[in-house]
Amino acid sequence: MEQSILRGMLGLSLILFTSATTFAQGLKVTLLGTGSPIPLVERFGPSTLVEAGTEKLLFDCGRGVPIRLWQLKIPSHEVSAVFFTHLHSDHVAGFPDFWLTGWLPPPFGQRATPLQVYGPIGTQDMMVNLRKAYAADIRIRIADEKVPPQGAAILAHEITEGVVYERNGVKVTAFDVDHGALIKPAFGYRVDYGGHSVVLSGDTRFSENLIRFSKGTDVLLHEVAAAKPELLKVSGDAQRIIGHHTTPEDAGKVFDRVKPKLAVYTHIVLLTTDPAISAPTIEDVTSLTRKTYSGPLEVGQDLMTIEVGATVQVRRPPSAR
Repeated sequence: MEQSILRGMLGLSLILFTSATTFAQGLKVTLLGTGSPIPLVERFGPSTLVEAGTEKLLFDCGRGVPIRLWQLKIPSHEVSAVFFTHLHSDHVAGFPDFWLTGWLPPPFGQRATPLQVYGPIGTQDMMVNLRKAYAADIRIRIADEKVPPQGAAILAHEITEGVVYERNGVKVTAFDVDHGALIKPAFGYRVDYGGHSVVLSGDTRFSENLIRFSKGTDVLLHEVAAAKPELLKVSGDAQRIIGHHTTPEDAGKVFDRVKPKLAVYTHIVLLTTDPAISAPTIEDVTSLTRKTYSGPLEVGQDLMTIEVGATVQVRRPPSAR
């Protein structure tokens, strides 16, 4: 049902859909994982790949990232840098796999230089302790497989709001968002390249700062979380979870003020904490969004690509057609 609903939404967006072609200019975004902590095979953990010129930038690294990258035939060593929005486990759980699998000799790996990682306070401690946790694996592979030691090195950068990465014409700007009083800092990111831009919200409630940094963007990738009203009446856990995220109605308000060429949902939380109350559907989410926003909207899907140039082009994986 979800796929048919997604197909039906195509008529609501001013998007060009194309077959697979080489995208030579502008920005290309691939949703590697559009899910949440809920373990779903169709929605891996939160992660987005942004390709701009020679740069391949990975934003968050949730469950299953190396699998999705290799489905695209992108070896991990081609990723220029990793950016964490925050350090919740669902956003970093795939990082050890990406880091160390990307160091192995087969074609999906072959990293021979240090991995650049950017994130909030705590990122450096995490990297140091991951190195300790996998010390035996690293030692054995260097001795046994003769892999280059530098390929297992990590250069961690703890960042604050502002421009955090500028290379080969690509600029990445971090900005503060509101994921809750105890989850600070939490970042969204804006990527600018060649006169075009993409904004990634990270995990956040309704955020005026996000709106400010998103002005003029081509594509706004935004998280969303929904639960049925009857669940919110009886479940404190559901209230707490939804209270840390953006509801469809509030996301619509953000989109309406930013007015991107395309709004895209990712990190989609369809919540239930009670087996007697079903989770909302994608159709519920889009219907609620339409109460506050009437512009171009897509619900993200794993391996969906968005190409940003003179036009915005969306391509879904073959299984979604």
